[in-house]
Amino acid sequence: MMPARLLASLLLLLLLPATPSAFALDFKSVGAASVILYDTPSAKGTRMYLAPRGMPLQVVSSYGDWVKVRDASGDLAWTQARGLSAVRRLVVRTPGTRVYAGPDESSQVLMTADKGVVLDLLDPNAAAWARVRHRDGIDGYVRANDVWGL
Repeated sequence: MMPARLLASLLLLLLLPATPSAFALDFKSVGAASVILYDTPSAKGTRMYLAPRGMPLQVVSSYGDWVKVRDASGDLAWTQARGLSAVRRLVVRTPGTRVYAGPDESSQVLMTADKGVVLDLLDPNAAAWARVRHRDGIDGYVRANDVWGL
C-alpha cells in the first residue's frame, strides 16, 4: 500500500493540469502616481528606481502591504501594493512595433510604436495578438511577441 503523503502528492499532480488559471501570471500597473521600487519590503530599504505612472509590473509575491514585482527587463523589486492598479497595460519591447487594424499582418497599419511605449490592454485573454489602445486613442492589435505584460 502507498503511503498517504505520496498518494496525496500524486493526486495533486494529476489535478494540476486541470487548473491552468492557478498558474496565470498576475500583472498590475503603476497607479495614478509614480511608485518607488525598493530592494526590500520596507521604506527603509534601498531605493532602486522610480516606476512611472502606467508602467506594467508582474506581481511575483506579497508580504503584508508590500508586493514583489518584476519589470519588463526582468528586474525584481518591492513596492507598496496600494500604489498599483488592476488596470492592465503592456509595454512595447520590440522597436518599430506595428499596431494593426485587425489581428493579422495583412491588416492596415494604424501606427508604429517605439520600444518602451505603454499601451492599454483591452482584451485580457490575448493569445497570439493583443488588442490595445494608445493614449492618443488609437485602438488596434499588436503581436503578443512584441509587447511585455501578458
